[in-house]
Amino acid sequence: MADSPPPVVAAFDLDGTLTEGGSVFAWLRFVAGTSRANRAALRLAVPLIIGAIRSGRSADNAKERLFHALLRGRDLGELTASSRAFALEHLASEGRPPIVARLAWHLEQGHDVVVVSASPQIYVDVIAEALHAHGALGTRLAIDARGKLTGGYLGRNCRGSEKMHRLDEWIEQRHYPEGPVVYAYGNSRGDRRLLSRATYPFNVGQLGRIGSLRRFPRFTGE
Repeated sequence: MADSPPPVVAAFDLDGTLTEGGSVFAWLRFVAGTSRANRAALRLAVPLIIGAIRSGRSADNAKERLFHALLRGRDLGELTASSRAFALEHLASEGRPPIVARLAWHLEQGHDVVVVSASPQIYVDVIAEALHAHGALGTRLAIDARGKLTGGYLGRNCRGSEKMHRLDEWIEQRHYPEGPVVYAYGNSRGDRRLLSRATYPFNVGQLGRIGSLRRFPRFTGE
């Protein structure tokens, strides 16, 4: 009897990979109002610019400060509903067809698919569900005992090494009989650790083209 093939996991970044550009500020404008979001971003312009340049902890802290300014005290149920509306609209308008097709191909092959993003889990869940992915890993938002957002993270911003850590946790929770073959798709420096974790890492460039970081045959229909 032939040995069973190893399990396969396909991990997809969201912003700039499955969808065009970033989604976080668009989401904040949607749930908090454009004028309010713009004013908050203007007040935090210096740390946001420094974070964009330096990345790492500077970017994490600037993003959390913006969340605190716009989300503190918001009701979780209300935010969940508005975030769902945003996510479905965003995916419909900003989804990148070649990368979405790649995700669908993995599903057709029987692979386990997970979306791994620095964007808030509250809407990454919705996008993953819409794409029929098996899981979603995003930046979790802290909630107080009243069901209100604190404006802070629950845990760490899901970027860089945290993406790899969260993916490893997700894989461990699947209880595979052996370590899976891992495909990973990303587009930015925040995805480098995720790509380094993969058996087959793919850099998603402009126009949604898929460039393998290692030689690997193209999938059917690409």
